[in-house]
Amino acid sequence: MGYLELIQKINWKMAIVAGIIFMVIAYIVHTIEAILTMSFYTNPAYFGVWSKLMMPTAGPPPASFMLYSLVFNLITGIIFASLYCWVGGLLPKDFSGRLVVFVEVLFAVTVIPGSLSMILLFNLPLALIVYWAISSLVIYFLATWVFIKLLK
Repeated sequence: MGYLELIQKINWKMAIVAGIIFMVIAYIVHTIEAILTMSFYTNPAYFGVWSKLMMPTAGPPPASFMLYSLVFNLITGIIFASLYCWVGGLLPKDFSGRLVVFVEVLFAVTVIPGSLSMILLFNLPLALIVYWAISSLVIYFLATWVFIKLLK
């Protein structure tokens, strides 16, 4: 199957709707995760680690950070919804099988390599990286549930 055929296989309207829902899910989960892990973000030892988008100066992120986060999560949601459209035919036919397999694939190809890279590259506490991995797993689980319902 060629690239154009893969692109045509995507129901773009529903992929965008699924991306928007992914964005909302990610916003809620990340907000809860940030509240639970606030001590890491307010620790001066880590101020130098955070991007200038998140923390241009010591203190809470500016409103623009939330906008960037929303846009980035929307793009990620559309990409994941598109991926679901492409591989949906390879997934188990039952709802729970589709859910588990797609979440496992997303987690295995995004979170695990990303977390391992962060451990190597950044001076972050392992506990924070684990929190991020868990919040990603929750987002992927909830979003995949939506993908299965929307992207038939």
